[in-house]
Amino acid sequence: MAPLIDRFGRSFPYLRLSLIEACNFRCSYCLPDGYQGCGSQGLLRLDEIRRLLAGFACAGLQKLRLTGGEPTLRRDLLDIIALAAATPGLQRLAMTTNGCLLEKRVADWRAAGLSAINVSLDSLDGERFRQITGHDRHASLLRGIDRALELDFQAVKLNAVLLRGRNDDELPAWQDFLRERPLSVRFIELMRTGDNEDYFARHHLRAERLEAQLQQAGWQLQPRGPSDGPAREYAHPNFRGRIGVIAPYSKDFCAGCNRLRVTSKGDLRLCLFGEFGIPLRPLLQDDADLDTLVGRLTGQLALKQAGHGLHQGQTGLTPHLASIGG
Repeated sequence: MAPLIDRFGRSFPYLRLSLIEACNFRCSYCLPDGYQGCGSQGLLRLDEIRRLLAGFACAGLQKLRLTGGEPTLRRDLLDIIALAAATPGLQRLAMTTNGCLLEKRVADWRAAGLSAINVSLDSLDGERFRQITGHDRHASLLRGIDRALELDFQAVKLNAVLLRGRNDDELPAWQDFLRERPLSVRFIELMRTGDNEDYFARHHLRAERLEAQLQQAGWQLQPRGPSDGPAREYAHPNFRGRIGVIAPYSKDFCAGCNRLRVTSKGDLRLCLFGEFGIPLRPLLQDDADLDTLVGRLTGQLALKQAGHGLHQGQTGLTPHLASIGG
């Protein structure tokens, strides 16, 4: 069947599937008081996930990212990875994790079929990491990252939310970290959500400032590939690693959008900061509904807007990033 294309000519071969809303970290920019919710109740079952992925496969799915909350809190994660890895046409199966189980389980995830991994690491300083995340697991994360680099993943990437006054002076340390490690760190500009207005006002830093520092240090912006995500990636001949910058407040950020999202309970989200969700779960109960599911995916793209409303303070349905996986 034809790939998913919206009225602006953008195609969507990339799905981010949230497996669970719950998260066991208390990151200051997301869940400073910890997760408050119903945990694992009402989550998509394995058979529903299989039917969902079959529908997206018919519509040209090439990349799938498993997200949360914290996806490794799902007890059936290995089964989900194995099921997803068998999806026809899938070229990359990735997962984003806070790393709480990385050191212990990363080899199991790789063996089950995971091909790429992103790990949240908001600081290279252990005490700062504890202050930002509410957990003292920094040393374990670093060991887990080095273990992941030994496992022949297609990509190992680190995510760091850029926070004014908390971690915005660590570029020299990150450069040292990347000198011999063939991975990419992605600095993500802090985004306003429904729950973090005051925090955003105190700690938001425009990503362009970081990019200016990179360019002054000799890092060079790399050409964007046709299936690349939103990061502007920089490389330097003296470093094995790379640095990406995700700047949602930059001009034309949404022009290259190539992803859709499905929540842990089966709602399609056309945008991270969209105003509504489209329930897919009723069409995930029977294999016979495959064509209807694909039709709904295709039809709903007519509602996708050209860009988000963050500049106008519009955060949509997203109270915090754990609710849909960022």
